[in-house]
Amino acid sequence: MIIEMNDKIMTSIDLLNVHQDIFEIPTRARLLQEPELSHPPRILLLYGSLRPRSFSRLLTEEAARILQAMGAETRTFDPTGLPLPDGAPESHPKVVELRSLAEWSEGMVWTSPERHGAMTGILKAQIDWIPLNSGAVRPTQGKTLAVMQVSGGSQSFNAVNQLRVLGRWMRMLTIPNQSSVAKAFQEFTDDGRMKDSPYYDRVVDVMEELMKFTLLTRGASGYLVNRYSERKESAAALMARVNQSSI
Repeated sequence: MIIEMNDKIMTSIDLLNVHQDIFEIPTRARLLQEPELSHPPRILLLYGSLRPRSFSRLLTEEAARILQAMGAETRTFDPTGLPLPDGAPESHPKVVELRSLAEWSEGMVWTSPERHGAMTGILKAQIDWIPLNSGAVRPTQGKTLAVMQVSGGSQSFNAVNQLRVLGRWMRMLTIPNQSSVAKAFQEFTDDGRMKDSPYYDRVVDVMEELMKFTLLTRGASGYLVNRYSERKESAAALMARVNQSSI
C-alpha cells in the first residue's frame, strides 16, 4: 500500500524483485525541480511528398507559420535527395542534416499524404533514418509530436494512426489532437495558402496543443522518460565495470 500525505510518501509493500536502491516513487515536487527553459520551443516539421505542389508541404508550411506566431522556432526538413534507409552511409549530407535537426528539436510535426491507405514511403524513410540511440543521445525520446495527414478523397485517418504507432515506437509524447484534411486540393489557394475552414481551425488547435505540451514537458523530459529498467541496466553495467579484474 502506498500512502501520500502532505507530500510525504511511504510504502509498506514488499516488492521482492525490485532493487530498492534504484526504485523511485514519482512526485510532483520532483517534477517541478526541473529547470525552466527560456529559449523558444524548437519544433522540427517533416512532410511526405516531393511533388512541386505538395499539399503535405503546404499544410506543413501553414503549421510552421502558426507555430512561429505562437512563439516557436521552427525548422522544416526538405526530403529532396534523402536516400532510402540503408541505401547510403550515415555520413550522407541529407542524413546528417536530418539527424542534426532531430537532436536540435524539442517537438516535431509529421505530415503525410495518404497513399494506398497508408503514410508515404518518403515520410517513413525520414523517420527510419532517425535512430533510437546515437551514442549517449536519444534524438526523439521524450519529445512532443503532432501528426497530420492530407487526403485526395474523403476524410481518412489511416496515415495519422500509423504515425501515432511510429511516434510511440520512437518514444515520443504524441499529443491527443490531430488533423486530417480531406480533398486537400480544394483547401489551398493558388499561391499555396490554406483557406479559412474547419480544417484550418483544427490545424490551429493541433499546433496550440503541441505548443502547450512542449512547454509543459520539454524541461522535464529527461525525468519523465527515466525508466526503472534502464536504471537497473545502467547499474548492472557500472557494477560489472567497477568489479572487473585489473588489466
